[in-house]
Amino acid sequence: MIRPRILFALTFALWAGAAGRDGFDRFIAETDLPLLQIETSVEVVDRNGTLLRPYMVADGRWRMAVTPDQVDPAYIAMLIAYEDKRFLSHGGVDPQAMARAVAQAVWNGRVVSGGSTLTMQVARLLEESGTGKVAGKLRQMRVALALERRLTKDQILQLYLLLAPYGGNLEGVRSASLAWFGKEPRRLTPAEAALLVAIPQAPESRRPDRAADRAEAARGRVLARAVRDGVLAEDEGRAALAEKVPGQRRAVPRLAAHLADRLVAESPGLGRIETTLDAGLQARLEYLAAEAVADRGDRVQVAMVVADHASGEVLASVGSAAYQADARQGFVDMTQALRSPGSTLKPLVYALAFDQGLAHPETLIDDRPMTFGSYAPQNFDKVFRGTVRVREALQMSLNLPVVALTEALGPERLMSAMKTAGIQATLPPGEARPGLAVALGGVGVTLHDMVQLYAALARGGVALPLRVTGTENTQGRRVVSDVAAWQVGDVLSGLAPPPGAPANRLAYKTGTSYGHRDAWAIGFDGRHVAGVWMGRADGTPVPGAFGADTTAPILFQTFGRLKPALEARPAPPPATLMVSNAALPQPLQRFRSRTAAFDAAEGAPEVAFPPDGAEVELIERSLMVRVRGGTAPYTWLADGVPLRTGDRSREALLPLPGAGFVTLSVIDAEGRSSRVRIRVR
Repeated sequence: MIRPRILFALTFALWAGAAGRDGFDRFIAETDLPLLQIETSVEVVDRNGTLLRPYMVADGRWRMAVTPDQVDPAYIAMLIAYEDKRFLSHGGVDPQAMARAVAQAVWNGRVVSGGSTLTMQVARLLEESGTGKVAGKLRQMRVALALERRLTKDQILQLYLLLAPYGGNLEGVRSASLAWFGKEPRRLTPAEAALLVAIPQAPESRRPDRAADRAEAARGRVLARAVRDGVLAEDEGRAALAEKVPGQRRAVPRLAAHLADRLVAESPGLGRIETTLDAGLQARLEYLAAEAVADRGDRVQVAMVVADHASGEVLASVGSAAYQADARQGFVDMTQALRSPGSTLKPLVYALAFDQGLAHPETLIDDRPMTFGSYAPQNFDKVFRGTVRVREALQMSLNLPVVALTEALGPERLMSAMKTAGIQATLPPGEARPGLAVALGGVGVTLHDMVQLYAALARGGVALPLRVTGTENTQGRRVVSDVAAWQVGDVLSGLAPPPGAPANRLAYKTGTSYGHRDAWAIGFDGRHVAGVWMGRADGTPVPGAFGADTTAPILFQTFGRLKPALEARPAPPPATLMVSNAALPQPLQRFRSRTAAFDAAEGAPEVAFPPDGAEVELIERSLMVRVRGGTAPYTWLADGVPLRTGDRSREALLPLPGAGFVTLSVIDAEGRSSRVRIRVR
């Protein structure tokens, strides 16, 4: 053990002396240095610089970017006092430390202390060279001397802070602080600082999760030296010795994992991605998401988006209840998945109708059985309310009124407004043109886009793209007028909150897609907008899932975790007409479609089956017919010939003579009639 070190010291002395000052300087200047650009983990951070999610470097290690001013000064002082007390004054090699190390080795017959400086340790870490061989030590000395000539002390210290090993795949003081203490190294206790000084000397044998006793003993030696050298007061040292060594390694932060993955994929080569997210809110909502699905089976998933609608900044984006490969398909970002929006598109239909002068919140509109060509929509509960105010029709989410308004507007206008709002809507396969079913959710949209739409309504009808990076975009696109947007918000704010939720004036809308595949709730106040989606990632039905029952409570909890109270919505624009139905202009008192002149009188009978223009086949020379509306008894005629009279049932079997075109008519007790033209085969 002694001979190699004595030989090393003598060799170095002879070599340095013989080379001469000029030759030695030239020798150091010509040193081929290892690469000094150290790869560090890509980081995604929140609006305040808080770490959301880091990524391993290429070789699978955690190596987090850090500078000396981002580390607790007490740790720096303790590190220098323990490892290299003349670090700030020597030129890379400390002759005094070298002489002491050799003398102690000769005197004790074994190695008592090393002579390596922090700069020499950096040289070893840069080249990943060993510590025991003479040739390796000489190389470290040469590289250390060259480093001192090319870098400042802070730069050398930064390299150590990046490269110091901490066991396993941990490198650098910041990675270690996050792994062992769950916090940045900006503020460390004396015990934590001492442990981070001690581990790199023997990183595998002093890992706190595997050898807590060795880690504690090594920490104690660092603390003792710190007290002896005046870096730490005696009472601080005693208190630090009593602090427990962490028994397990903590997971690195993984907030907004889906969003982070997307941003990293979109910005290859960028080491730090700054977002608009709020790490605290993101963490609270991820916890809420896990709670929301905990008792709903192992396949139900949830997603959430929260934004500041004034600026378009996304404050939280929860892609799933847990970022993992499970039955919920947690790795799928459900904020970006195409889903049916159910009734959540209805506010846009009403806003467009207000703008077109088709309706006003106090306009009367019919909720009764209606057919639109071959399309015969029903209300979700199969119940019709008769004549209601438009305000009530939206609040009760009635289907027939909104389809009637969509027919008057034209579904293409609705699709165009969605595009203006930034919604990348997708029609079902095989459909080249939008139909009236779009108003009831017959289109594919994402949660992110739907929140963007509601942000436009909250902002007075002007759409801004929701953003997670970059600076504010003030160039918005108008979707609807400020009056129409305010009116829709006023109607939605009149909805009763779900049971157990605070009685506030949150403007919100729920929706449930066909087959209970998607449940939605989206809402806004004077500052923020939030959306919640729940369903199964694979698109299969969730029996019993309703937006009002499942997602509305989560939406209200989302706002509760966002802030203590809602912020008031703006006052109505000056042009807003706020009067009762009786005071409205005559055309706005009652909604009449553009084809109203050709519609049957209210309450009149209507041939429900077969529809007009249908081809039907007789069964045993008879045809099943059905009437909707009207007053019994009914009379059925074929080409003007009565076939059944006094029939009180809404269904009947009519005997028909044979094939050909037939005009079927039905007359009710009040003499009102309806007819269809069909072809019998």
